[in-house]
Amino acid sequence: MTPEVNKLYQEACSAEYQNNLPDAIEKLKKAISISGNDSLLFTKLGGIYSEIGEYEKALKSYAKAIELKPDDAFMYISVGSIYETQGNYQEALKAYQKASQLFPEYKYNLLNIANVQYKMHDYKSSSDTYRAFLEIYPQHWEARENLASAYLNLGMADKAVTEYTALYNKNSSTFKDYASYGIALVKTGNYSKGAEILEKAIELDQDNTSCHINLAFAYQELDNNEMALEQYKIVFEQLPNLHSIRLDYANLLADMNFNDQAIEQYKIYIANYPTDYRAYKNAAIVYKRTNDIDSAINNFEKALNYKKDDIDTKIDLASCYHAKKDYVTALKYYDEILAIKPNNIDVKTNKAFALHALDQYDKAIDLYEEILTAKDNPLVQSNLTKALTSQGFVLLGMKNYSDATEYFQKAISRNSADDYAYYGLAKAYRSLELNEKAGEMYEKAIALNPDNTKYSNEYGDFISQLYNTQMNTAEISGNDFSDITLNNNGEINSQQNKSNTSKDLIALGDENYRKKEYEQAINNYQKALSINPSDEITLLKVGNVYKLKNDNKNAKDFYKRAIVVKPDYADGWFNLGLVYANEQNMAEAKKSFNKVLEINSGYAYAYYALAIACEEENNKTEALKYYKTFLQYNKDVNMVADVENKIKSLEK
Repeated sequence: MTPEVNKLYQEACSAEYQNNLPDAIEKLKKAISISGNDSLLFTKLGGIYSEIGEYEKALKSYAKAIELKPDDAFMYISVGSIYETQGNYQEALKAYQKASQLFPEYKYNLLNIANVQYKMHDYKSSSDTYRAFLEIYPQHWEARENLASAYLNLGMADKAVTEYTALYNKNSSTFKDYASYGIALVKTGNYSKGAEILEKAIELDQDNTSCHINLAFAYQELDNNEMALEQYKIVFEQLPNLHSIRLDYANLLADMNFNDQAIEQYKIYIANYPTDYRAYKNAAIVYKRTNDIDSAINNFEKALNYKKDDIDTKIDLASCYHAKKDYVTALKYYDEILAIKPNNIDVKTNKAFALHALDQYDKAIDLYEEILTAKDNPLVQSNLTKALTSQGFVLLGMKNYSDATEYFQKAISRNSADDYAYYGLAKAYRSLELNEKAGEMYEKAIALNPDNTKYSNEYGDFISQLYNTQMNTAEISGNDFSDITLNNNGEINSQQNKSNTSKDLIALGDENYRKKEYEQAINNYQKALSINPSDEITLLKVGNVYKLKNDNKNAKDFYKRAIVVKPDYADGWFNLGLVYANEQNMAEAKKSFNKVLEINSGYAYAYYALAIACEEENNKTEALKYYKTFLQYNKDVNMVADVENKIKSLEK
């Protein structure tokens, strides 16, 4: 720089110091006209132009200075500052980054870069740069404030809270950003502290809508519903078309049981956000609560259109159809729910109730029993008894009397005061011609409910019919009186004649059985049973014949009649189990064989049959146990070798 140029430069600096910026500019221009290759002159001119807001002239001056001295990092910082002031953040960032490339040791420039990134809403990059800057300048609180704000904008509210808390604790009297701090606290679930900070923020700025919104959320979560309601009113006074928060507002109204107002708000929200399933779902819950079931169903179904896998919505929808007594549709949803949540006891219970209401008693019974193994429920207990009784009457109508007795007996075993079950059992016994048992059951039903004239009328009819039948049974064939005897009162002793005749018929049936004349055997056995229907052995024999004929249905019927007559008849239970096994119904077969062992723990063949059933189920451990137990009780020497071989095979 020549003396003349240096003199002009010094005069320009003096004028700048005296705030005579136009004179300073003129001096610099004159100096440049003499020596146009001095970067210092252009740098000073650019600074003064920037100071008076002549940014384009300043940029031109800096461009010339950089051309003359391209490695000067600080000129790039000056250029970046101008671009930043102009809002041209992309160019500002380029200039600041160039400065860092030229002079990486100058770490303070990180703040410039971070600030521009923040202004460009590149919160991820700005947070990274702010952290790098704060590692060197940890006490720079403005950078920490911006870092906190960047975290908040990134949805990292927990990190934002950490930074704001540090700032607040440093000096609460100078802390300013109550709004962002409060919002961050609310977003992290610290509603109590968040409300406290937001209240301070609103004291400073009554018109900060975001603060009112978040304070409403905080109050809502703290169950300060009245205070939350006031905040929402302020928000909608400030921004009446702010619909994004109407869902939360509607939820608050619903929580406060302002049902009509809640529905109105849900409708406004849905009109603006028609695909948000939450609004339909929550509106449906309000409709359901007010017993507007049709509207509830409509909204629950719309919710499912947008979120098909929402189990809670399906549960609510199923309960609405259940309430409408549309049990078929309710069952559809119950099954969909249980396919995903098979252990949901409440849904299982409602499904059982629906099945019961549809008269699907057997399915309801199975489900009731399954539910009760997991959890006691008095209503389920009561309904199970009712379902057993109802299924018993269904079987009566199908003339399946022996199975009907099982259901009635199960119902009575659960509730010995169930008069209707005793009445049903009386009808079943009557149909099976077990008249003594029928009479006993009629009497119990009447004793439990003497006001039910149906019971007493039918019992009277039964007694009358029974008397007339007895009067007509003393028919004598031909002139053969040799078997007729008189009792002590001089009356015909017809019972002895019946007994002899019954034995004869059974003997004929046995002979037919040995000769494999099965139809004749059945005919003679049934004639004997018409005389003595309570003969469990003959009932068993008929069942055996049907079993040989592979007629499982009739075989089961007669075996069941045998155990109805004599519930502790082990042979009846054993043969019933064999029929179930033939049908591959191993669950029922095992129940029957276990019943045999309850009656007679030494019944060897029941252990053998259980072992075979367990093998069918591929349960080797249980099969081994039963085979070994069979050998303890077995008296059939011919079976020993076979069973021992089975044991060896299973133990391999």
